[in-house]
Amino acid sequence: MSRQSPILAPKTSVLPVDQALAAPGRLGRLVSSYRRFLRTSPIGALAALVWVLLIFMALFAPTLAPYDPQEADYSAIRQAPSAAHLLGADDLGRDVLSRIIFGARITLLVSITSVLIGDLIGFVWGVASGYLGRRFDLISQRILDILFSFPALILALLLLVAIGAGLPTVIIAIAVTRIPSSTRVIRSVVLSIKETAYVEAARAVGVPTWRLMLRHIAPQCIAPLTVIATLNLGSAIFAESALSFLGLGIPPPAPSWGNMLGGVLAASFRPSWWLVIFPGLAITFAIMSANLIGDALRDFLDPKLRRRLE
Repeated sequence: MSRQSPILAPKTSVLPVDQALAAPGRLGRLVSSYRRFLRTSPIGALAALVWVLLIFMALFAPTLAPYDPQEADYSAIRQAPSAAHLLGADDLGRDVLSRIIFGARITLLVSITSVLIGDLIGFVWGVASGYLGRRFDLISQRILDILFSFPALILALLLLVAIGAGLPTVIIAIAVTRIPSSTRVIRSVVLSIKETAYVEAARAVGVPTWRLMLRHIAPQCIAPLTVIATLNLGSAIFAESALSFLGLGIPPPAPSWGNMLGGVLAASFRPSWWLVIFPGLAITFAIMSANLIGDALRDFLDPKLRRRLE
């Protein structure tokens, strides 16, 4: 039997079964990246798992919480941790565990949303400032100097006093405090990228400025933006907790980790230990995990450090 010439053989895009099974999909690449991340930074991978559990807890709070977080039980006022209330009850008899679970919703919503907004603005601003330069960069840097002159918490307090308290205003106030740091980081990255040979070549062949910034400059800033965003998560959680603790953040009775602490300390000079320890531990673990993820991502995304770790 004569074989068909490979030149005349019909082309097909269907892979053999074994090759199709071996071809990694998006899920396979994701699992492979996480395994490499786990091998190079086990502490960062553990911190990422903590954040996955926190997000899971926030999404499924109505199912996981044993009680209504706003339901008062006057027979259980200041009840110590027991079988009925695993983490105790507060001054109104509300279950502390349920309030921590539901408080994760508000705390994570505020922190993640504010970081997304602030870092997105800082990303666009940093790319434009670093690439365009000249007068735009000069004015931008002076505005950032003014924002940097205020401590982040003081700036957020001033904004909340000016525009009022509430969930949207807390998100806006924290987002504004995230803009200066992300803008400066992205600008420094752009200043080093725009002098590279491929950018000079694209500019020489007449690539429009907006296309050069969008297609050649911005993608190179994704890795540092990811690192600064994870580091900003911890700062945003601290800011939300501090503002709620001071009574300018999320207004009660909606639970957040910050106003759980603030309400307890405002009501009593010697509060019950479980009303301070457990919300404080939730804040501590969330902030510490976010910072560890940021440090691990910085090492993982840096090719020089990654080769040394591997």
